[in-house]
Order: sequence, then structure tokens, then C-alpha cells
Amino acid sequence: QVLLVESGGGSVQPGGSLRLSCVASGFTFDRYAMNWVRQAPGKGLEWVSTIDSLDSKTTYPDSVKGRFTISRDNAKNILYLQMNNLKPEDAAVYYCDVLQYWGQGTQVAVSA
Repeated sequence: QVLLVESGGGSVQPGGSLRLSCVASGFTFDRYAMNWVRQAPGKGLEWVSTIDSLDSKTTYPDSVKGRFTISRDNAKNILYLQMNNLKPEDAAVYYCDVLQYWGQGTQVAVSA
């Protein structure tokens, strides 16, 4: 059974930083690309980043490129998202995603 548990969210001021974590279990973590997605209130899901399984190649949409960094620790089955220079429009519930499974999400709030 795939289990994803996100943590690390919180409330920060614009320009602040947060580091999200996702502990994964129930599948062979190092064999799968992993994603972060987010959902702001009243909006649909938005893809935030992807990290490949083999070479850890990373991809981002323009909205977060240069500010967010996705990484993974295959020994510990943990996915990370370092978020810097946060903006109000980054406020959302963030989910890690694999094989169309999500965790419960972690809330990020950005306000002055």
C-alpha cells in the first residue's frame, strides 16, 4: 500500500523559506519519478516540480523556477521541496505525488 506523508508547511512572510518533506512507503521509492503538486483555495491542482528516478533530473514550471528546489534521498525514501523567496501566490496545500497517489498534504501560507 502506497503511503505518502507530507510535512514542513507553515506560515511565512513574503520572501521567506520553507522546506517540505514527504516520507514514502509501500513501493520501491528509487524506481519512480516523484512530483510535488499544490492546490490553492478555489483552484485546481497545479504541478510544482518533478524529479526523475534514475538521474534525479529536475523540472519546474516557470512560476517556481529559480525559487524552488526538489530533491530526494533514496536511502531514506524521502522527497523534499526547498521553497525560497515565497510569494503570496505560493499559498496552497502541497502534496507529493506518485502513481496517482497523494498524501494528506501540508498547508503553506504566505502573508505579510
